[in-house]
Amino acid sequence: MTVKAVVVSEPIPGVRQLTLNRPERLNALDAEMVTELHTALDAVARDRDCRVVTLTGAGRGFCAGLNLEGYGDPEREELMGKTLAILDRQREIARLTEKLHALPQPVIAAVNGPAAGGGLAMVCASDIRIAAESAVFAVSFIRAGYSACDIGVSWLLPRIVGAGAAHELMLTGRRFDAREALGMGLVSNVVPGEDLIETAHSKAREIMLNPPASVELTKQGMWMALELPSLKSAVEFENRQQVITALTEDQPKALHAFFDKAVPEYRHR
Repeated sequence: MTVKAVVVSEPIPGVRQLTLNRPERLNALDAEMVTELHTALDAVARDRDCRVVTLTGAGRGFCAGLNLEGYGDPEREELMGKTLAILDRQREIARLTEKLHALPQPVIAAVNGPAAGGGLAMVCASDIRIAAESAVFAVSFIRAGYSACDIGVSWLLPRIVGAGAAHELMLTGRRFDAREALGMGLVSNVVPGEDLIETAHSKAREIMLNPPASVELTKQGMWMALELPSLKSAVEFENRQQVITALTEDQPKALHAFFDKAVPEYRHR
């Protein structure tokens, strides 16, 4: 039986869990895993029954970054030549963070262990980040002789932890633990390892109390606001979101559930 590099499951209704599944390599990224993760993210983006995505790793690691012992695509260099093959490979990996960032559903990263390089990039591209006490983080690209500006980290990390902290982490490439990540705002919560997945699922349940369209537009709007040049432009963008959500069929259901303290049933309309 073929072992999948990315396991897709539905631990609770409405939640799709993507588990990176190369535990013997701390879930390091290779061609197979990257391809399967692209496929899974594309499927999730089309799935209107999916309300929240949780992303985690099998075994004791989240994702140790690129598999430096070999990406596993020699045919690419045979077809394209070394330079263009490396560029094509780089773009393929970097699109993962763009897809996580662009998913209509919020992504909760449940960081169960080391998250370095590309692993840290996927953590940053997630919307909510929860860490186990055993989690450790590192930009790490620079320690391997590459630039620390990779796979979206130079854009994402400063917006999450601030430019000063991000610059220090990127220029040193040092490891930092879950408590330090909590202090700088990279993660919102640190929990014992045995409680990590249930904590992520509990947060997913909280999100699903809100209408799907409201959640999707809020995710889009909160990230978009980081790129807008002024308060005025942000408010104008918000005004349109408020009008759109106010006219959905789910908005009255949410209002009634709020006043009645009931669990709403949404139609995503």
